[in-house]
Amino acid sequence: MTDRTAEATPAREPMAYGTLETIDGRSALRFELALTHPIERVWRTVSVPAELERWFPAAADWTPAVGETFEAGGATGEVTEVDPPRRLAWTYAGELYSFDLAAHNDGCRLVFTHVIGDRSLAAQTATGWETYLSRLGPHLAGGHLSEEEAHKPWEEIHERYAERFGVDPTPGREFAAVLRAGQT
Repeated sequence: MTDRTAEATPAREPMAYGTLETIDGRSALRFELALTHPIERVWRTVSVPAELERWFPAAADWTPAVGETFEAGGATGEVTEVDPPRRLAWTYAGELYSFDLAAHNDGCRLVFTHVIGDRSLAAQTATGWETYLSRLGPHLAGGHLSEEEAHKPWEEIHERYAERFGVDPTPGREFAAVLRAGQT
């Protein structure tokens, strides 16, 4: 179990704190964060579209309610579980995602899980999630970390994940090269 206090660590510091696990025979990325905010506040941040759009890669226009479908980033998703303020799960583009929240000390423990379809992309996908999750703490604290700033350590984080997960880093390196080319 890897723990990270989101507000205490600068977003630019490469961490690579996600883990690669197996859920129902499929590869899954898991990120656990200790947050200094109450569970109800964190619930709003993960479930309300106006909050999501401040830190998550694609804000879902949802209520959310079980069975509800939504469009985000050119794909369709469906809400599969809602248990406020503890669990929110959905499918998106054929993959499973969830936020699990629990009161912890004076704040909240958030676990984000993404059951991925292609283990060979685990390092690249984990790096992307880590960069987006790095925006959560500043948002909860009333600030803002831009997507551009959050992605600055992408390549270093990716290399750490590729080594830790034992996957070929080439797809992620190619992805990073495309991103760099688009920024120039």
